[in-house]
Amino acid sequence: MNILVFLKQVPDLVEELEVDASGTNLDRSWIRYIPSEQDEHAVEQAILLKEAYGGSVTVAALEIGDIDDALFTSFAKGADSLIRISLENAQELRSHEAAEIYAKLFRDGEYDLILTGVQAIDDLDGPVGARLATILDIPYIGVVRGIELEPESHSVRVKKEFPGGVVAVLRSPLPIVVGIQSSESPPRYVPIARIRQAAKSASINNLSFATGSAKNQFLVIERLYKPEQTGGAEMIEGTPEEIADRLITLFSENGLVR
Repeated sequence: MNILVFLKQVPDLVEELEVDASGTNLDRSWIRYIPSEQDEHAVEQAILLKEAYGGSVTVAALEIGDIDDALFTSFAKGADSLIRISLENAQELRSHEAAEIYAKLFRDGEYDLILTGVQAIDDLDGPVGARLATILDIPYIGVVRGIELEPESHSVRVKKEFPGGVVAVLRSPLPIVVGIQSSESPPRYVPIARIRQAAKSASINNLSFATGSAKNQFLVIERLYKPEQTGGAEMIEGTPEEIADRLITLFSENGLVR
């Protein structure tokens, strides 16, 4: 089974984010980018499937931030081939534009399964996986936390999570796009030495694309605002009984308990 995984770099929320002079975008001159957490789970799930059933894993990523480091890390974990997608202003690409590019990659290869993170923190116009499946006219299942392959029927069984922790097991023929919420085990750690070795031994296939012409047709940002500070935190001190009494008072004042 050949698996294609899309890995996206997103702003590191540990760093302070600023709105640029236009008021409609982030000031990206100082932003540090890291792999989307759910996309890292998608990479891990792909490698787990490869280890269990064989096949190959291709990781493709838009050229955002230090994407080569993220790709080489994927190789060190067990990916077989790497694709860097180069285009102007890739960091501002919307989901529907990214899906158009991802669809071209899928059509140019021979893949059975596409994995993405269920949604990146900056996917303002929706999950890219659902849009990709719509373009390719193949099934999509999102919010998934586990996949099993059924080679005889060329299909997969996925564990889809619903609110409240309810999990449904769904079967679908391949090919399919799956939006990963979490892999069956946490993304594996690889030491820096293995990543450096991967950087020496692995090669990245660079593909260039023109930015889609459909930009701004689906979502127009009129203004970005930083959250306003509405109040400070109250540190509650005292005995456990005094703290409990104060909490009940606060909950009552805010209508949370009666």
